[in-house]
Amino acid sequence: MTTLPRPILVGIAAAWAAAIGAQVAGVAALASHDSLLTGDRPPFVVAALVALLAWQVMIAAMMLPSSLPLIRLFEAASRTQERVRRVRAAFLAGYAAVWTGFGALAFLGDDALHHTVDATPWLEARPWLIGGSVLAMAGAFQFSDLKDKCLSKCRHPAPYLLAHYRRGTAGAFRLGSGHGLFCLGCCWALMLVMFAAGVAMLWWMAALTAVMVYEKTGRYGRAVTPVVGVTLLALAAVAFAHPPWFPTPFSH
Repeated sequence: MTTLPRPILVGIAAAWAAAIGAQVAGVAALASHDSLLTGDRPPFVVAALVALLAWQVMIAAMMLPSSLPLIRLFEAASRTQERVRRVRAAFLAGYAAVWTGFGALAFLGDDALHHTVDATPWLEARPWLIGGSVLAMAGAFQFSDLKDKCLSKCRHPAPYLLAHYRRGTAGAFRLGSGHGLFCLGCCWALMLVMFAAGVAMLWWMAALTAVMVYEKTGRYGRAVTPVVGVTLLALAAVAFAHPPWFPTPFSH
């Protein structure tokens, strides 16, 4: 059996240590969208760079664990390549590029949303509508064909590797980015929930990571998907029906 690559495991552990350390030190909230996009906020470029840096931690902590099966297979397949470290780095870079692009788009969308809320007093007085809508969208997506198709690709990485594996750094980058696209297609809505909750919310981070990892690797992962969908829709219903009960990270 192929062992898991130690550098990847160290990277995942370091990301979680950074997230927990930032929370304990009381600085995690500085990377939240409230701190970066409201009030006495920093220049937009600085805010974007801070958000994307925090997003890299989220990618390493939350998405890499769910991709370990393919990473392990690629580790074994690339063992005989020249400049193997560069090849493996290119694979991870391709994967990270897809999720970084999504994070950048999410940040731009969040900035536009904050401007909309600031210009709309009715919506500013009802912030739970935004959080509830994000949860409702994520819950509904759990039942979509796109979710099912992308999840199937992620749950069976060997056929994907056999079909798309090419030698060299360019081939590794394409393999990583292709897998990243399937991973994005499977998990974008759940990661948008994380984005809405705020990168400083460790319990949301842990819960969503567990869901995404089990959906892709667990024996009953496919059966868990609709359960998660119903749970998210129920939380959305709470937000709409009784805002005081709504989890506070989404309410501002």
